[in-house]
Amino acid sequence: MYVPTRIFFTKGVGRHKDYLQSFELALRNAGIEKLNLVTVSSIYPAGCRRITREEGLKLLQPGAITFCVMARNATNEANRLIAASIGVAQPADESQYGYLSEHHPYGEAGDRAGDYAEDLAATMLATTLGVEFDPDTGWDEREQIYKMSGKIVKTFNITQSAEGDKNGLWSTVVAVAILLP
Repeated sequence: MYVPTRIFFTKGVGRHKDYLQSFELALRNAGIEKLNLVTVSSIYPAGCRRITREEGLKLLQPGAITFCVMARNATNEANRLIAASIGVAQPADESQYGYLSEHHPYGEAGDRAGDYAEDLAATMLATTLGVEFDPDTGWDEREQIYKMSGKIVKTFNITQSAEGDKNGLWSTVVAVAILLP
């Protein structure tokens, strides 16, 4: 059984005439192009410590099989707005797991996409922890309820947005959580 003990977050954008190459350039911009990425579902492991991107990148070796949670989006439509966002919700009790969420919308500004991803993660955690809330209230109000419950200590997001290239090149955005031993 493998349970990550460290996590870091990164993001990137790439543009190229070829779809795959634009993805490669987005990974390069994020600093993780040399890895064999394996995407996993969205659990923030209990006791997992967040480290900086710089610390995490130093720990990686080219070709390493590396687990991640990734949000990814791409377009070759001129001026089309795209985003990729990872939302994070951590419980106050460090012996419990938290949630990561992926959101990859079209036509949504980065701050809105980030808020949505953060809300998704926090809502998943809140329902797991039994925090009562009205799902029809806005994120700002629910965020206060979640934090006031004393069960959710931290929420945040990492988001990359971009507009489609005006000349029709592929534009790709990624937001990634890298899970490390």
